Amino acid sequence: MIHINKVRDLTGVTVRTLRYYDEIGLLKPASKTEGGHRLYTNEEIKKLQQVQFLKKVGFTLDEIKNMLASPDWDWSKSLKRQLSYVINEQENLKKTEHALREMIHGIAIEGDDEWIAIHKIMRLSNNDKENQKSFRESIFKGKDKELLEKVPSMTSESSEALEWIALLGQLKRYLNNGPEASNVQNIIRRMDEKRLEEFDGEDEFLDKLWRIRMSSEQSEKLGLYPIDEDVLKFMEQAYAIYLKKGIALRE
Repeated sequence: MIHINKVRDLTGVTVRTLRYYDEIGLLKPASKTEGGHRLYTNEEIKKLQQVQFLKKVGFTLDEIKNMLASPDWDWSKSLKRQLSYVINEQENLKKTEHALREMIHGIAIEGDDEWIAIHKIMRLSNNDKENQKSFRESIFKGKDKELLEKVPSMTSESSEALEWIALLGQLKRYLNNGPEASNVQNIIRRMDEKRLEEFDGEDEFLDKLWRIRMSSEQSEKLGLYPIDEDVLKFMEQAYAIYLKKGIALRE
């Protein structure tokens, strides 16, 4: 016979938990001391290990109680059902992770306007994903579909995506400086460098993407994070100045 305190030491299961398992009929002790302390044999220890393992893979205590009490329990069916549940939970957690990343990155763009970022993400999340997919496939075909995959995503943790997000956030904060300001032009220069790194020679694709980006309705239909129209126009003006300066320097 093994005293309840020794079972605790051997298994790491607390005395309170062992008492609870006894109360609900999940794991009854083999006997008790004259003082009322629970005593267990190796058989109960083995069952306790089974309980802890089944808990670890996600079964509830009620499910485990039924599983261990029934000699003809369909283990294969139960395990497959649990696996299906875990896979669905993983998908839900991945969606939650993406939503959290979008909100964090949205706040990085919006600066102090946290609720604006959250509202935009909420609006995007309510869009029909199938409609987004259909719209995307109607606009981008062939090579353009591959190029679209390279466009930085608000759900990504890649250094490329994070830099784009940071540059957009900086640009928004410098709106009052004017498009010709040196700090604005430095941001545009870095954006152009990144454009060349990823999309050099793909001007047709970029023009198509920019036309969509300039339309808040089409941007949303494509599932892009909504960037304020004044920021986009400011970026366009700043880029025109950047290109003009580049031409002047070459001349």
